[in-house]
Amino acid sequence: MTDIAKSFGLLRLPDSIAFGDGCRAGIARTVASLGNRALVVCDPFLSSTEPFTELLAELEALDVTVAVDTQVVPELPVAVVKEAIERARETRPHVIVGFGGGSALDLAKLIALGVAHGTPLSRFYGENQVPGQVIPLVAVPTTSGTGSEVTPVAVLADPDRDLKVGISSPYLIPKAAFVDPRLMVGAPAAVTASAGADALVHAVEAYTASNHAPQWDDQLPVFVGENLLSSTLALEAIRLIGLSLRNAVSNGEDFEARSGMAYASLLAGMAFGTAGTHLSHAIQYPVGALTHTPHGLGTGMLLPYVMQALLATDATRLASIAEALGVPAGSIVESAQNAISEVASIMADIGLPHDLASIGVTEADLPRIIELSLTVRRLVTNSVLEPTEENLHHIVRAAFDRDRTELTPLPTIASNESETYK
Repeated sequence: MTDIAKSFGLLRLPDSIAFGDGCRAGIARTVASLGNRALVVCDPFLSSTEPFTELLAELEALDVTVAVDTQVVPELPVAVVKEAIERARETRPHVIVGFGGGSALDLAKLIALGVAHGTPLSRFYGENQVPGQVIPLVAVPTTSGTGSEVTPVAVLADPDRDLKVGISSPYLIPKAAFVDPRLMVGAPAAVTASAGADALVHAVEAYTASNHAPQWDDQLPVFVGENLLSSTLALEAIRLIGLSLRNAVSNGEDFEARSGMAYASLLAGMAFGTAGTHLSHAIQYPVGALTHTPHGLGTGMLLPYVMQALLATDATRLASIAEALGVPAGSIVESAQNAISEVASIMADIGLPHDLASIGVTEADLPRIIELSLTVRRLVTNSVLEPTEENLHHIVRAAFDRDRTELTPLPTIASNESETYK
């Protein structure tokens, strides 16, 4: 049981979060309350869909002048973002709406930042570099994965750097989020799998992040580590993903599975938005830049290897993950190993690759991946595993060789290794 007196809690969230079938009916009124000129950033393939055209009509009925930007591309190259900011300046929006997957939501955040505070965006890379409020944001996700609708993070690709970069600031948290699972129905299986895998990574890494009491009288980091509030959300997200992800991928019309994943992704975003993520994300940044593979595919493939590396120091929390996933219990170590095996099984069942080599990484790439991963300090220092070159080498090497047994033997848990986890 958690010792509440010795722990802490922190969440930073939108002013309003709506979840449920049909909740998108409230979007237009919320947008109108924030201003009468709106820029709507939308994935191009969604711009002719009925929900989107209905939203535009509802905004027009409320006398909101609307500009639409559909020039959203995966992984958001910085040049594309800069052009979008320039277009947005001409429309002088009072409010920006992100409607679509993670790239659409992140582009909306970056436009809101660039219009408010100018470019180049490189001035804001890292944590807490945004100087003040951005243009108000309303986020409407159509995939279940990034959780960007409730988080303080936006990610883009900068050709001057060998890995994707993040801008992290509480000012990037949207004012309102509308998570309507009906919008997720029909998303392609590959998109559902990659996004859903990322949601599971968010939840697991938020739950297993380093726990360290913040300095309340100083500026807090964006990611403060695992805490009372984030852990409750993360475990529920893990439970729901275990029940829903396979079905959502295999049958895109399964509304119960879609609803479970939409809710789980939301909870995972709420959890990691303050707790943060760690090693799977840090390693994926250079891997994604090198291989041009989807973010969730990379983080999901890496997660079982990261969890295996954590076993020696974090077996108790991994055992809690096993309980949330409903897998067989045993000793703490046995339960923890069962959790890792179940996560690996989920990733395999939804069609993710098993190793780095299968997505185009060569052995010659490994040293550079390790080197770059270690530079993402806000992530690697958020892990309970010491961020050394040796530790990262073990994880990356195991992920390349497709062999988790290379990481750590079953650890000795001093006083409870034979206890049954309940």
